[in-house]
Amino acid sequence: MDPNNRGPEEYGHEGDGHASRQRPPRESLTSDFGQHTPALARTVQLVSGDFLLTVNPVDGSEIEPCPPAERPTRPAKLDEAGRAEAERAARPPVPPGPAQPALPLLARQDEREKLVRLLARGRSVRLTGPAGSGRTRLLDVVAEDCADLAPDGVVRLNGHRRSAEDLLYDLFYAVHDAPLHRPERDELVECAREIGAVVVLDDLEFGGAALDDLLDATPECAFLFGATPDVPAPSDGSGVEEVALGGLDRAASLDLLEQAVGRRLTEDESNWAGDLWFESEGLPLRFVQAGALLRQRDRLRAGAGAVDEFGVFEDARPDDAPPYDAVDGDEVPLPSLGEAAAPAPLLASRLSASARATLRFAVALGGEVPHQAHLPALVGDTHADAALGELAACGLVGPVGSRYRLAAGVPAQLEAAGYADEAEAQARAAAQHYAWWAGHPSVTPERVCAEADAVLFALSVLSPLTPADPEDEQGAAVRLARAAAPAFAAGLHWSAWEKALRAGAEAARLAGDVAEQAYFHHELGVHALCAGQLDRARAELEASVGLRGALADKRGIVAGRRALALVADRSGTPLVLAPTAEEEVPEAHVEESAPPPRGTPTAFPALQPPADTALVVHRTAPAPASTPPGRAGGGLKSLARRNLVAAGAGALLVAVLGTVVTLGATSDSDAGSPSDDVGVNPSASQGVDDGSLGADPAAGGDGDTGRATSRPAGPGPDGTPGTSDDPTPTATGSDEPSDEPSGTTEPDDPSKSPTQSATSRPTKTSGPPPSPSPDPTTPTQEPTETTPTQEPTETTPTEEPSTSDSASGPTSSSPAQTTSSASAPESSDAGMPGDPETVI
Repeated sequence: MDPNNRGPEEYGHEGDGHASRQRPPRESLTSDFGQHTPALARTVQLVSGDFLLTVNPVDGSEIEPCPPAERPTRPAKLDEAGRAEAERAARPPVPPGPAQPALPLLARQDEREKLVRLLARGRSVRLTGPAGSGRTRLLDVVAEDCADLAPDGVVRLNGHRRSAEDLLYDLFYAVHDAPLHRPERDELVECAREIGAVVVLDDLEFGGAALDDLLDATPECAFLFGATPDVPAPSDGSGVEEVALGGLDRAASLDLLEQAVGRRLTEDESNWAGDLWFESEGLPLRFVQAGALLRQRDRLRAGAGAVDEFGVFEDARPDDAPPYDAVDGDEVPLPSLGEAAAPAPLLASRLSASARATLRFAVALGGEVPHQAHLPALVGDTHADAALGELAACGLVGPVGSRYRLAAGVPAQLEAAGYADEAEAQARAAAQHYAWWAGHPSVTPERVCAEADAVLFALSVLSPLTPADPEDEQGAAVRLARAAAPAFAAGLHWSAWEKALRAGAEAARLAGDVAEQAYFHHELGVHALCAGQLDRARAELEASVGLRGALADKRGIVAGRRALALVADRSGTPLVLAPTAEEEVPEAHVEESAPPPRGTPTAFPALQPPADTALVVHRTAPAPASTPPGRAGGGLKSLARRNLVAAGAGALLVAVLGTVVTLGATSDSDAGSPSDDVGVNPSASQGVDDGSLGADPAAGGDGDTGRATSRPAGPGPDGTPGTSDDPTPTATGSDEPSDEPSGTTEPDDPSKSPTQSATSRPTKTSGPPPSPSPDPTTPTQEPTETTPTQEPTETTPTEEPSTSDSASGPTSSSPAQTTSSASAPESSDAGMPGDPETVI
């Protein structure tokens, strides 16, 4: 099929006055000559509420606040010629082939007059009748009678698979000239209140509160609803009149059958029709189909020998049926009552091969008959468009809005006859065709929207399925949704847009296509933002940004974050954006590239405990052979932050923990030691992103200022802790560089001991420090008692001294110096533990 062929004029798109919707104002008039990709041709800019939406099928739609200069003026109503053109476009196309005679409306005069009378009074009416009762035919006649009752004329709408909001927008576009403009709810209701028309709405599918909302939004309109009895009734206070439509009586049914056959009935045929009337309860559709059966029987009885030699009926004969001239006319029986009650299989068996193939596609698409312009490509026959005329003449299809569907009861009858055996393959073939057609640059969004129901049903069938071909990574459903969704958005059919996006997202998830998942989630977020659903918009856009971050799609990330900024602006909630996969974390970058604050670290970085963590040292007994939980946790965090890429991390941790245990065993237990004022609970404010080297300042008011200040080197030859001879200073966690060279000590000052130098600095906390929490495994310490420091070899006979990679320093140090090095209080100005004077 050539997609450039716009189809017959009766399709309703030639000269419809909406050409401005198909091309953005800034697009070149000669773009079609050099355009080879459908994406740029489908890029459309439209206004939705106070947003300017650019439908971009490549990277996703872009949304921004609409500039004042781009905002459209208040939409004006269509003139009489525009309304006539809109009404013509709302009708179904005329099937190709010989014109079929219109059947008269029989035995409906009372209902017709009552409906016109109520509508002339401004009352809304609901015409209720079973499927096949002739409800649509009666609505057509009443619409012609009410053409001059309202200032805005008669507006014909169809409610099949349409919500109240969809119908309100359909009514708006049927009366107003508003290309590329989708007003928000308040503006829509304001414009709808000024519409004065008789609205003929067939196939209504809702009632109750939803119907009340539609009526309240259009107080100047008189509605004529057509619905089946299973549709919910209007509310009691809606004021909608109810008119029931039943079947025909016996005489009217026989009269209708004669009109359908085109001749008088024989006695046998009359008796047969009487039995059919009793079985069908007088539904007109049954007699239209029965008339088609009798016409086919007449053709069999007359024989086709004279005409068949020219091959006219060759395609119409089933493969297993005998030639027409081999059937004796006197031996052709009437169809049985069962065949007359369910005539679809028998009628289809006597149709052309193209008509039967069309029925298979219609069954696979949920009853939707593809437009006649698609049939040659789908069926593979250049004359397959004539199949629609055959099906309409037999009563197997009927008009629904601007398209055709299988008549009531026909889908179930065809499924029972085997027409749904290859439904999935038929739906996949239709999806492949629609994907190519919808993505073609010459196909307008309005034409794609006219096929929305068929496209959506194909998506609903294929989206839960994985691609049939293993090499087809994307799948037909993903391609169809990708091509049709932008067209639905540009054609302002937004309920179909949302359904296509959801089906495409599911199909992309099953196919494992992350890029397409990101696109569909982005579009769903934009749709939700335009609809005012901010929470859903935020969730969809954040999902899209995360997926595109994994793909390093920077353009998509920018578009998603711009939309998220609009969501944050509308909701008043601050926007917090986490870094995506392709972006570097600023803190990690600084720590990785910049040297530590106090120079190049030694082989073993210092383990800094959290603010409220310390090592509780027993006075008389040796420390346990394991590090307290708070200290180990702090050290592991510092190790993970500062030495993520260091080799031999396990050996490093063992050496450091051994050093800490040795310090606990050899520390002084002076009553004024800061270790007595240290708790055992880890800091609740420490985190990997707090900017510290493993510990953070104590929270104000908690009084806990105990903190380790430096890491001595490994034990010396005699088992006592010593200092490192490494010229590189030991990392102490301070933010200020050291003023003292590494490996040196200050001269002894009688007036200022190292312990006083480390503990005399003021802190930022207020009030005395709280008492440390009692440790159930550690005996109570007496602050007044002192015990000389014992040698590690005597107090911890089972402890193996740890060794250091750096050279051992002096082999002896005073107990006060050792205690000061292990547990000096926090520095108030640097915000980190440690003091240059305590490095020994």
